[in-house]
Amino acid sequence: MDGITTNLLFFSKDYFENLFQVFRLADLADIAVIAALSYVALIWFKKTTSRFVLIGIIILGVIYSGARFFNMYLTEYVFQGFFAILLIAMVVIFQEDLRRFFERLAMWGIFKKQDKLTHAHETIETLVKVAASLAQKRYGALIVLAGEDYLERHIEGGTELNGVVSEPLIESIFDPHSIGHDGAAIIENGRVTKFGCHLPLVTNTKKHRNLGLRHTAALGLTERTDALCIVISEERGSISVARNENLRRLAGPDQLRTALEQFFQQQSPKAATTKVWLRWVRENSLEKAVAVIFACALWLAFAYQTESIRRDFVIPIEYRNLQSNWIIEEPKTKEASVTLTGSQQAFNLLNQQTLKIIVDMSTLKEGKQAILLSRDLVRYPSNLSVVSIQPDQIRITAYQMVATQIPVKLETTGAPPSGLVVRSIKAKPSTIQVMALPKDHKRLTATTEPINLSTISASTVLEPRIVFPPNIQFANGKPPVIRVIITIDENKQTN
Repeated sequence: MDGITTNLLFFSKDYFENLFQVFRLADLADIAVIAALSYVALIWFKKTTSRFVLIGIIILGVIYSGARFFNMYLTEYVFQGFFAILLIAMVVIFQEDLRRFFERLAMWGIFKKQDKLTHAHETIETLVKVAASLAQKRYGALIVLAGEDYLERHIEGGTELNGVVSEPLIESIFDPHSIGHDGAAIIENGRVTKFGCHLPLVTNTKKHRNLGLRHTAALGLTERTDALCIVISEERGSISVARNENLRRLAGPDQLRTALEQFFQQQSPKAATTKVWLRWVRENSLEKAVAVIFACALWLAFAYQTESIRRDFVIPIEYRNLQSNWIIEEPKTKEASVTLTGSQQAFNLLNQQTLKIIVDMSTLKEGKQAILLSRDLVRYPSNLSVVSIQPDQIRITAYQMVATQIPVKLETTGAPPSGLVVRSIKAKPSTIQVMALPKDHKRLTATTEPINLSTISASTVLEPRIVFPPNIQFANGKPPVIRVIITIDENKQTN
């Protein structure tokens, strides 16, 4: 009862005061994004056969939200496992709808929507005349007018044509002696792009078992896309129109003209005299209201929490803007403990890898110094707050490096084979320029790795590995190449 009583204070004055205090611009954007996605989903599933499944899922979601709100632990526990399985089931149930959605999204992002009214009048008049002619001759025909959905994955076979819509062209396609007269002709933007195409059949074959093959193919395509199909029956000489999974037999060419005008008007609606913002509010106003309420409810249920918690994190310290001729002596502080406060949801969304303390070294001074670790140096999400930093300051010793020349020392082991003697051995260059600390630059030496003279029987040039002293830098960022020139002669004293 205590949990229910606490949650029933939802509309208390303190609750709303705290809400307005913590509400951020990012929260408004969060709600707007979820509302927009919810609105798109509502409009999309409004026209699909899977919408009743979606309504059932929404009801279960409401029950789950109520269980969380009133701390009904058993119900919440059962539904958490159920929703994990439901995610997989939704992909299967809405597979076709999701594919259509992503296809339309991709087409909208890549291709600019063309104004289909440009060729609408000529296309309508041509199709009305040719449909009447084909019906009178009892020539069967199936004509597809593409909408916004992508048709290619639903169509099999066919021959590329890309011809302008005309009566002779369409009549020649559906002439009984034509090779592709049994297939469908596809019309896009006033052109016949393909003919002789095979369309998918309707899924509910029992309901439409009395229809012919052209009619079931027209229904099958309109189940999957927003295209409009014109079907001419060769048995009855009738004209039918299929769209949005519905097949309607027309009384004559005039009704076909009306259906085509409505189709093109929906594809490219004319500019209305009503103001744009007013028209936008009036269109699908119920769906817009439901989407906004749903987004706000989700934010209140999952994102907005009045309780604050504290957590400690050990995060790295990054030293930035350190000039190349400066060096910080080791050991230097590399981590600090930071205490953050915020809601449980904010911590759930936190990526700990993004937490860091950034120290600007552009104002560095030579010698020992202390740098205060203030809150503005910590990089953390805006929905959290910094309580404390330990240690609250770091102590470093910095030096500005100076250019100096250091000698190259040659290390050798062994002696040349019998009868040979080393006449000379020298490094080229014999000194190298480096950047070093002022206190060290006079006593630094670069040393070669030991060169075994017993393996050398003739004069040669080697490039041994060089051991450089610590805390030095090179002018161009790369260590120089040191060549060791060894001159071997015969030992005349032995002779």
